[in-house]
Amino acid sequence: MDQHHPMLFDEVARAAIPMICTFTSQSLANTVNAFAKMDHQHPMLFDEVARAAIPIISTFKSQELAITVNAFAKMDHPHPMLFDEVARAAIPIIDTFNSQDLANTVNAFAKMDHQHPMLFDEVARAAIPII
Repeated sequence: MDQHHPMLFDEVARAAIPMICTFTSQSLANTVNAFAKMDHQHPMLFDEVARAAIPIISTFKSQELAITVNAFAKMDHPHPMLFDEVARAAIPIIDTFNSQDLANTVNAFAKMDHQHPMLFDEVARAAIPII
């Protein structure tokens, strides 16, 4: 996109950080996804999103889990605890992931070199029938 407005994104982050703990799982995922799509670095925002997401990770839908880790990976922003919690939340609901969510999730884990063999095994099991 040619319409990148860094000051706007910085202001959005500044306004969001104090209230991030009130965001829903969808709002958290959409926030980091927007910053990643625009390739706008804001490490403090990403850290705060992770901090807010971890306690409510069980409320995340499959797409929200995939979008969140994908945004962190795209921005090369490591957060091992978030990735571990996403894996823990994803495994029991792996059959609700569509092919894009499966691909985005394992791609994010691979890009960040975050090892989670059980998640990868479950993704492989879920992917085989839909390939």
